[in-house]
Amino acid sequence: MSGSGNDFILIDHREPFLKEGRLKDFIRKVCRRRVSVGADGLILIEPSQKADFKWRFYNSDGSEAEMCGNGGRCAARFANLRGIAGPSLKFETLAGILSAQVDGKNVKLEMTKPSGLKLDETIFVDGEKQIFSTINTGVPHAVLFVEDLEGVDIVPVGRAIRFHSNFAPGGTNVNFIRLGKGSQLSIRTYERGVEDETLACGTGAVAVALVAAFKGLVKSPVSIKTRGGEVLKVYFEIEAKEAKRVFFEGDVHIIYEAEMWEEAYQ
Repeated sequence: MSGSGNDFILIDHREPFLKEGRLKDFIRKVCRRRVSVGADGLILIEPSQKADFKWRFYNSDGSEAEMCGNGGRCAARFANLRGIAGPSLKFETLAGILSAQVDGKNVKLEMTKPSGLKLDETIFVDGEKQIFSTINTGVPHAVLFVEDLEGVDIVPVGRAIRFHSNFAPGGTNVNFIRLGKGSQLSIRTYERGVEDETLACGTGAVAVALVAAFKGLVKSPVSIKTRGGEVLKVYFEIEAKEAKRVFFEGDVHIIYEAEMWEEAYQ
């Protein structure tokens, strides 16, 4: 499935069959592009005692992450199509219980409460001054405003910031954004775990919308144009310098349903 260009392998794992000890190696192998299925990440759908289902989300390097916005939207539509949950649903994640509304291809996902907002901090990367803001929207994000979004050499710059000692030990996702007209933004994201630029990042889209709003540059709803060309909408309320009722919305596409051969992960 693909959420705005973020692509994921989804597996109905309510009756477990993948061996826990081999899981990370399996994920790394099947997420390889050109030689296997290829994906930004893998999602296991499992039973939950607290919600309609539980997910386990893994980046393509096999690391487990607390949250992924576009992955969450894919999981919601997958569960609805498979009869695991109705169109209004809740699911359990390491970042808390999330709710979603599925309307055909369109999925609107409620995010966990953002935390750790810091505006206009400074670090030096390879001797160059970088001004950034940070916020955790389920996973940590650094946000940098740039005028020439296309001119950013995103992989080396993003990687240097992602692994900077300021964000140790876990690192951070890195978002570069350009202001548009009204409440419109364009975004490019370097994602930790994928260790590359991705075509979209849901938690990143929410992060940049909130940072821009706290800086007084935009108001809800904010339209975010992703690297893949799709537009995500971010909704929120700000009270007493806190963001509440944060949602983001966009289309989710099914690419194919298939049976994987063992050769895919050898």
